[in-house]
This record gives sequence, C-alpha cells and structure tokens, in this order.
Amino acid sequence: MDWMTPLGYLIGLGTVGYVLVQGNSVGLILNAHAILLVYGGTLGATLLSYPESVIFQALKAVRIFLFPGDRPGANLVIRLIMRLAEKARRQGIESLEADLPQVRIPFLANGLRMALDGLPVDLVRSNLIKEIRFSRDRHAQVANVFRSMASYAPIFGLLGTLVGVVQVLMTLTDPKTIGASMAIAMTATFYGIFGANFLFLPIAGKLNVYAQEEVFLEELMIEGILCIQQNEVPALAARKLQAFAEAHKRDQLQPSAATPAQPGTDRRAA
Repeated sequence: MDWMTPLGYLIGLGTVGYVLVQGNSVGLILNAHAILLVYGGTLGATLLSYPESVIFQALKAVRIFLFPGDRPGANLVIRLIMRLAEKARRQGIESLEADLPQVRIPFLANGLRMALDGLPVDLVRSNLIKEIRFSRDRHAQVANVFRSMASYAPIFGLLGTLVGVVQVLMTLTDPKTIGASMAIAMTATFYGIFGANFLFLPIAGKLNVYAQEEVFLEELMIEGILCIQQNEVPALAARKLQAFAEAHKRDQLQPSAATPAQPGTDRRAA
C-alpha cells in the first residue's frame, strides 16, 4: 500500500472527527437516510453515465488506489533494458527470444517481440506510441468516472437538503417528525461534500498520477527497445535513457515551464 493514502485518510478523517466530537455532533451527522440518498443517487447517476465495461475498470482501479503493489521504477527498467542490450550486442538480437518469457512487463515484451519479428524501427515506434495513446485514453476514462461521482455527490447532497426542507414544511404541525426531517436536510450536504473530497477526487487524482508514471516508463521503454533494435553500444544507450529519465524529473519539478512531451518523442533536448 502507498503509505500516503492511509496517512491522508488518517489526517483528514481525524480532523473532521475531532471537530465533530468537540461539537458533540457525531450523533447528528450519522443519518442513514441521508447516506442512502447521497451515495445511492451518486451511484445511480454514475451507472447511467458510463457503460458496463468502464464501470468494471473503475472498480478494479479502486483496488489499485488502495493497493498499488510494486511498480517498476525508471532505474529498474533501465537496468533490465541494459541487460538485454548487452546480450543482443554480444549474441545478436535473436538471442533475446529466450528472455521474452522472463520479461514481466507486457509493454516491453510486446515491443521486443515486434523487434524480433523484424519490423522496421519506425513501425515499431509507431505501434508502441499507439499503445500508449490507447492506454492513456483508457486511464483518463476511468479517472473521469470518479470525477463524475465527485460532481454528482454534492448535487445529491443539495437534493437531500431540499427533500429535508420539504419534509419539514409538510410536518410543521407535528413536532415529533420535524427532527428527522431536519437531520436529512442538514446532513445530506455534509455527505455530498465529504464523498467528493475524501473519496472520489482523491481516487481520480492518484490514478492520474499512476497513469502519468506508466506513460513515462513506456516512453522510456520505447527508447530502450529502439536502442536494442539499432544495435547501439550499451554504454551510449544507458546514457541516452538516463538523460531521458532526468528530463522527465525536470519536467516534474518545473511543471509550469515544461511542455508535456508527446508519446515517443525524444526528451534529450530538455
């Protein structure tokens, strides 16, 4: 698990919980009808907005948000590519056929397969760039599911408030039911804002970061695959990939000044 996720929830929920406890309002906030209205309505609107395939991808993305697992870093990818490049330099690119089953990164294995099949360099680059674009669109679509939920939740919170106010107006002559109606009116907005800012927007934001990291690594792999295919000297290829990685770090440190690179473009000029 990414330790920033539990830390963020600990700080955020702890802050909200502390304020509620100090204000003796925990019992007032816990309202099942408001929870059902806000999150049930948000779920229903989301199901209406996206097809089944995207919804299932979004459910899988929640697991990635909570348990991202071991994600290969740039240094690990560079070392793997250099090991393959050294073998290809010594024994020929055909010798990498035996290493493909051990390559656990599907994008890298697919690119090497195209190189081993004898596809031209430009065609290998073009095909891999298309894969990146398709993957980027898929990730953006999944993140948009949670952004949509973040926009729906406060609206349903407002709807719950309106429903509660209507119920209050209908039961002004019955003091026993006014309390329950006011509870829905006051807590529905809370759950809408809470869900948007503590559930849906954080998931969308972290998934977007993971997607950007994946795109960078895939761009790095393209450069490495082409170095192997063109039989470049491993030492020169290593310096090229390190420069590519350093350019990416500079882009991250200076987001306002950096221009986002297109998939497969060479960042060494940065």
